[in-house]
Amino acid sequence: MEALAVRLSQLDSHVEGAIRVVMFYDTLMRRRVDLPALARASAGLAECVVGIRLSGAGREIRIAPDGRQASAPLSPASSTKPITLDEEEIGTVWLERPGPPIPLDDVLLDRLAITAAAVVERYGPARTTMADPALIELVISSGSDEAARARALRLLGFAADLPVRVLALRSQLPLDQVGGLICPARPVKAAPLADVGVILATTLDRTRFPAGVRAGIGAAESPDLSWQQARTALRFTTARQPVVHHDDLGALALLAQVPQGAVRDNADVAAIARMAENPEDLETLDAYCATGSLRQAADLLHLHHSSIARRLEQIAKALGIELTEPTGLIRARLALTAWRLLND
Repeated sequence: MEALAVRLSQLDSHVEGAIRVVMFYDTLMRRRVDLPALARASAGLAECVVGIRLSGAGREIRIAPDGRQASAPLSPASSTKPITLDEEEIGTVWLERPGPPIPLDDVLLDRLAITAAAVVERYGPARTTMADPALIELVISSGSDEAARARALRLLGFAADLPVRVLALRSQLPLDQVGGLICPARPVKAAPLADVGVILATTLDRTRFPAGVRAGIGAAESPDLSWQQARTALRFTTARQPVVHHDDLGALALLAQVPQGAVRDNADVAAIARMAENPEDLETLDAYCATGSLRQAADLLHLHHSSIARRLEQIAKALGIELTEPTGLIRARLALTAWRLLND
């Protein structure tokens, strides 16, 4: 392999050098090198530290020109390139060259990124998250027969004996990033579908949802039922509770089945709708319903409890509900939740 590594400083021209770099990496791919061997060969060719990082796997390799693991602290990258597989960015390669990049660094990094993607795909499982929306829809559709659903799951990379949980999301972040965060152990696949994002996963960490994401989580039963549950749970999410598991809703899930006309005509819901024109009152009622405590609501809103008490007194008069009574608090919670479902 070293015989193939023509030193960049010895190349006669940029064109000849580019061809030799391409041939160098073509040879590495034919020899089916793994990532450490790829990094070692690249560092020898570039005569500087080379780095490879896989985002989803949390794996990073840094190799010095002598073929050993780079022990010095990470230096600023002189050049970087994303590693792309199936149109998804799965990592980064870079050079830590002292001083400015040299002319062939861009070619070298481009071929290194391509080769790294091929290595990941070969020795996988592939770390791609985004999937064909048609396959995702086939998995979660209630109209799919079990044979078609099973085949779609196999094509997506899920083992037949693993239960699959479905998540419905509205996200300000790309779905592949969210999937990589909440499902670090894989397998996980995601796709946009209609007005929401869909994630299929065998495992997930509910503590790792990033800010800017609202998610409903279905149970790990049949994917079509899990999808229905996830869509329902998504409707119950709020800024204060951005992630909702359908199992945690209990009897509250029944509210999603009430006809909208009946909800809209309810006197308590209508009163909430009128009160919602004042965002301050709505926020106060939400905090009080969430905590069931005047002082805790005050802490949540960073206000003095006497201020919250005055607000709640006015809100109670406007709603016609005695909020300090257990029955009144239940009415307010149900009405607030039902009003939100109307506006989902």
